[in-house]
This record gives sequence, structure tokens and C-alpha cells, in this order.
Amino acid sequence: MALLGFLTISVFLIFIFTRKVSVIVALVMVPVIFGLIGGFGLELGEMMLSGLSTVAPTGIMLVFAILYFSLMLDVGLFDPMIKFILKVVKGDPLKVVVGTAILAMVVHLDGNGSATFIITISAMLPIYKKLGINRLVLAGVVALGAGVMNIVPWGGPTARAMTTLGAEAKDIFNPVIPAMIAGIVWVIIASALIGLKERKRLGILQLDESDLQFSVSEEEQKLRKPKLFIYNLLLTIALLVSLVGAWLPMPILFVLAFVAALMVNYPKHDDQQARIAAHSKSVLLVATMIFAAGIFTGILNGTGMIEDMALALVNIIPDSMGRFLPVIVAITSMPLSLVFTPDAYYFGVLPVIAETASTLGINPHEIGRAAILGHMTVGFPLSPLTASTFILIGLAQVDLVDHQKFIFKWAFMTTVVMTIVAVLIGAISI
Repeated sequence: MALLGFLTISVFLIFIFTRKVSVIVALVMVPVIFGLIGGFGLELGEMMLSGLSTVAPTGIMLVFAILYFSLMLDVGLFDPMIKFILKVVKGDPLKVVVGTAILAMVVHLDGNGSATFIITISAMLPIYKKLGINRLVLAGVVALGAGVMNIVPWGGPTARAMTTLGAEAKDIFNPVIPAMIAGIVWVIIASALIGLKERKRLGILQLDESDLQFSVSEEEQKLRKPKLFIYNLLLTIALLVSLVGAWLPMPILFVLAFVAALMVNYPKHDDQQARIAAHSKSVLLVATMIFAAGIFTGILNGTGMIEDMALALVNIIPDSMGRFLPVIVAITSMPLSLVFTPDAYYFGVLPVIAETASTLGINPHEIGRAAILGHMTVGFPLSPLTASTFILIGLAQVDLVDHQKFIFKWAFMTTVVMTIVAVLIGAISI
């Protein structure tokens, strides 16, 4: 079964890397075929159903989290923050760079990299051009801000980790919140250091008020609800506090918050349907991927492939190195974003490492926490394997290789800082 398991993982990774089929097809087709080869028949149905039941809460949470934060972007909740940052930074390159990082982190609360890059770079690029700030700084700082915020549980990597390990946000995300806060602080410090270099190179210039204006399209303006700003702000704060406090299950919190936001901001039936339809594509893609992953992990667990693969690896790993496994996973997670897609890593690699850790007496949740400290969180805006990276460098008008060379060390240090804090607070052991 171990051999069959490694073949399943290998074929899945080949399909992902070569893009022969879609991720959803690979997640379902590959384990079913190898399950049949292993002598399993109709019992595969129960295994798949078990896997679907396990990931259902995560799938529901993702659907309504994306809908909620997309709606907050529609109503203009983040507009005052954008305008304030533009007003404060003025002609100081240091303030501009730090303001860019803060703006990227705020906008990325919805976990959508493409939206973050479009909004942040569209707002800041004219200022960078006016002041002569290197556009690699713009792309790099936005990448840092979006990367550290991509750890949120409704973002893709953490959701995948929870799906694979059959865990909840309180198991994977909540323990690393202090590490994430440390990462946010580090991003601001790193941005200040980068901005200081630009200030020394360029000096402080004066900008006209017209250069500091934030504008939206006529269609977007129709969706804005400035009179409901306080309501939306208080609702979002209440949601975030409830999520951290785990007062209710996360899927329930997002369902309630989305309904409360939708019915107040858009009381008419047609408007409500239009907002849901506007974001249905991104919701559908994420939800179907999560449920397909449930079938994948359901078969690998139900057939015993995962357990046997882990036992095979345990026989290879020296006893003296076993206890360092969570830290090794954390430190290598960010660079591996350049090699493994999120699906390949979280659905193909992580389950085997987690089961190996379990066999060594390490809580598998530690491996999940270690993975999200870098893989396709901090690392996603540098990876050529994610489409949003090309949106980032395209809007900033920079070359991918130059972007990677410029920001890699800062991104890697972000993961290192978060790993150190995670070890100190006991989120991952050593």
C-alpha cells in the first residue's frame, strides 16, 4: 500500500505540474484509479463520502468568507483607509513604501491576491512614478504585505491545510496568530528599511493634491454604501473578534455575517442576487477544489495508503532528526512555493509529512502550522506557479526574475521570523 500511495502522489503531482488535466479532475480521478488497482471496489464510495463530510465545514467557511470580504470591497469599507494612506504618505519615499505595505495588508483581508494587487498597485503606482521610486519596491512590498496576510483561514493555503488534516481553524490558524502578528510587524520594519534606501536615493519631494487622489470607476461607485460605513466597520470588527474568540464555529460566523451585510447594504432582491452572481466564479472554483480534495484525502486515508507511506518514511528518517521535522517544514515552506503549487504541496506532500510526524509522536497539526508560515502564503506572490503573481508584476511593470531577486530575501526572513516566534510560543516544537 505504501508503494501504491507513492504512485498515487507521484501521478497526481505529474498531472499538476504538466497541466494535463485540471486540479479537480486529478484530485478525483487519480486516487479512484489507484484505489481500484489496490483491490478496493464499491467501498471507495464510503471512503469518498467520509472525505467529503470531513471537508464540508471548510468548504462552507470558504464560500461565505469570500462572499463577505468581496462584499466589503464592493461597499467601499476599505476606501477611507486607502485615501488616508495616500494623504499621509505625500512625497516621502519612506512613508510611501510603508503605506504601500499597510494598504496591501488591509486590502488582503479578503484573501484574494488578484484583487489586492489590482487595488493596491492601481492606487500607488502613479505616486511611485511621480517620485521615481523603483517599481521593484512597489511589487516587492505589496508581495510582502499580501503574503503574510494570506495565512488567514479563508485564504487558500490554510484552508487546504485544514482540509488535508481534517482540522479546524482553532487547530491550525489560531495557534500561529502571534507568529502572524510578528510577521506583520516584520513586514512593516522591512518596508521601512527598503523605503529608507529610496529616501536616501531620491530625497523628499512635493506632490500636488491631484496626485494623491483615489478614484473608482462609475460602476464601482454605484455599489458603494458610504452611509453604512459605520455599520459595515462594526460588523467586520465583530466578525474578526468572534473568529479569534471562536465563539461560534467559523462557517456559522461567516454565514451570519454575510447575510447581515447583504440584507442591510443591498435590501432589494435583484441587488442581492447580482452581488452573489458577481463573485460566484471565484466561490465556485474554491468550493469545488475543496470538495474534490475531500475525495482525494478520503481515499488515501480509507485505503491505508497514507499510514503505510508514513511508516516507510519513518524507517528512513534518523531518530535524532525526527523532532526537528516541524521546523524543517517551516523553514523550507517559503522556498518550496517556487517548486510546488498549493494543490501539489498541501494535497500531495503535506499528508505524508503529517502522518510521518504522527508516527514520530509529533502532533500533525504542528506540520500544518509550519507549512502555512511560508508555503503559498509568504511565498505565493513570488511563485511562477500562481496566476496572481503575473498580475502583480504586470501591473507594476517589472520582470519576474528581477522581482524574485529583489524581494526573496525579505520574504524568506518573514518566514524565519514567524518560525522563531512559533517555536517560542509552542505552536511548533523543536
